[in-house]
Amino acid sequence: MKDIKAIYFIGAGGIGMSAIARYFISRGLVVAGYDKTPTELTRRLEKEGALLHYEENIDEIPHTCKNAGHTLVVYTPAIPETHKELQYFRQNGFEVQKRAQVLGTLTREMRGLCVAGTHGKTTTSSMCAHIMHQSHLDCNAFLGGITKNYGTNYIVSKSDYVVIEADEYDRSFHWLRPYISVITSTDADHLDIYGTKEAYLESFRHYSELIQPSGALIIHRGLEMKENLQPGVRRYDYSRDEGDFHAENIRIENGEITFDFISPIECVKNIELGQPIPINIENGIAAMAMAQLAGCTAEELRVGMMSFSGVDRRFDFKIKTPNLVFLSDYAHHPQEINQSARSIRELYRDRHITAIFQPHLYTRTRDFYKEFAQALSQLDEVILTEIYPAREEPIEGVTSQLIYDNLAPGVEKQLITKADVIPLVKSRTFDVLIILGAGDLDAEVPQIANILKRK
Repeated sequence: MKDIKAIYFIGAGGIGMSAIARYFISRGLVVAGYDKTPTELTRRLEKEGALLHYEENIDEIPHTCKNAGHTLVVYTPAIPETHKELQYFRQNGFEVQKRAQVLGTLTREMRGLCVAGTHGKTTTSSMCAHIMHQSHLDCNAFLGGITKNYGTNYIVSKSDYVVIEADEYDRSFHWLRPYISVITSTDADHLDIYGTKEAYLESFRHYSELIQPSGALIIHRGLEMKENLQPGVRRYDYSRDEGDFHAENIRIENGEITFDFISPIECVKNIELGQPIPINIENGIAAMAMAQLAGCTAEELRVGMMSFSGVDRRFDFKIKTPNLVFLSDYAHHPQEINQSARSIRELYRDRHITAIFQPHLYTRTRDFYKEFAQALSQLDEVILTEIYPAREEPIEGVTSQLIYDNLAPGVEKQLITKADVIPLVKSRTFDVLIILGAGDLDAEVPQIANILKRK
């Protein structure tokens, strides 16, 4: 990338793309691009110096980005090959790379601490980045969510370390060359891309081959995948209760969670979670394991975990009073829903828990509607909206009704439209309410919070 003076992003407003855009802005390069609609992320990028537009139009591309000799074009897999601007750059000899290719280059230039897995990636990588950033090692980071500690999905420093969320969608993580990697989970997902569970697991096996020979793999116990490590790569396993890295002496009292971190390197007593959620015990073990292998001290682990404030849309509390709890969670895969439901049930054992769930993707609903129903059935009440299509066209016979019909007997349930959510919240009282899903229902969360506070 030595001769590159301008970077053009197609899909600039994506959570992962915007982090890379910020990196190049910090390097003093010209950053420009396209996105379909303005968002809070794109507005922030523009304030930081990015030249963005929202119309698929070659004429809108800045003049400085029309020199193929010094412009790098970066796009996301969500952009169709028919996109006019993407076609223009391809036809005119520009260097065009996927977002993951750019991250792959960075893992060759720095020591990459990468977190892969069907779920848990964003929180685990954000935790690790926070531990590292406040330690004597420091780090750069490209994350899949907005961290509450920094108000951003990107951390820049002069450190030799870079923390990266390794995304399996479209096999993007195959571009990476990790120094140390965590694999949190391999529950089949993105079957619209992979086709079969076997192909999905094979993709993770290949990813494990890419860890550098001097590095390490930290893998969750009991995964179906079979890793294939290069000679010299150290292997560790972890889970909440057993493995090379695990927790002991867990105390969940008065909304606080404390435990002892058991490690083959150095055990650390009395780890206190700054975001006290049961699932973060396991996420924290993985994050601390990676940070400890990189060289963080026991006290740096303890301080980092205690001061970690969480990630937007990841078990994100908006109201927390004795009479009402309201939170949102990005969970959109059955195992994520399962972990979220278990955590909230563990925190609020004797309270009435209501979930409003917006399913994400027709294919995912078709493939996993029974698993979604099973996970949601841990709660007292489930309110389902229509499916958020994202990049997909409707599939005949695939609706939220499939999940609704398979919820366990005794679970209170409703089917409504997204447009009905606000009127429903106005008409109801709740004890514990959680908004679940990766679609656009989260945009209503501030209004829902205001309605509930007024009550």
